[in-house]
Amino acid sequence: MLYTERVELILQQLQLQATVKITDLTELLQVSVDTVRRDLKSMEQSGLVRCVRGGACLPESLSLVSNFAGREIINIDTKREAAKKALKYAKSGMVIALNSGTTNTILAQEMVTKGDGFTVVTNNYEAIRILMQCPSIEVIAVGGKIDTVERSTCGTQCEREFARYYPDLAFLSINAVSYQDGFTDFRFSEMGVMQILADQSKKVIAVMDSSKIGKRSRAKLFPLTQVDRLVTDTGVTEKMRHKYEKHGLIIE
Repeated sequence: MLYTERVELILQQLQLQATVKITDLTELLQVSVDTVRRDLKSMEQSGLVRCVRGGACLPESLSLVSNFAGREIINIDTKREAAKKALKYAKSGMVIALNSGTTNTILAQEMVTKGDGFTVVTNNYEAIRILMQCPSIEVIAVGGKIDTVERSTCGTQCEREFARYYPDLAFLSINAVSYQDGFTDFRFSEMGVMQILADQSKKVIAVMDSSKIGKRSRAKLFPLTQVDRLVTDTGVTEKMRHKYEKHGLIIE
């Protein structure tokens, strides 16, 4: 197997899990421990991975933008924990908006489990596929240009259609947040959608796993104060909560 082929397989594994172990890679690639170590070192020098004790992980610059399928699997337990907590704000009869993103896809699964009579407006086609399984949930699919990577729609038409609605509640799946930079994201085509939902919804809740807190993504989205609260998993300390509350964001 060529070096380039090994690199591709290593990166595929890193899209499915937070870290890879040298021992696991030797078995997967059918090469020696020394070969894996040399590969990881070369990849680190190229900025593709960050070597850690006994293995490697994605550097922050890549971990924030890995593909949809990989992001959907990474931190799935903490994403589901956050989604379940967020769902307490969703009441029967509400009009609820969802943007694209893996966390909102998991949230859609929890909505189906709850089975209440929501109306969901969304450009998230993975969420639509899931929500269609529940007869009590009315789904409004927002059109526009198809983003095959994010499995959603985007663009001017998408934003124009979203602007017709005034949701009771918007659940926003956002890539990163820090008290210094506010909310940030790498999905440039999704930013207009998130801004419209933040402006027009009665209540705006960001839903994300705690690994995204204290991080900065590619571009500024909006300040902390444009979101009513951030719902996450139990990986947030009281000290961190207080720090963000001082800057205008409630974390629960």
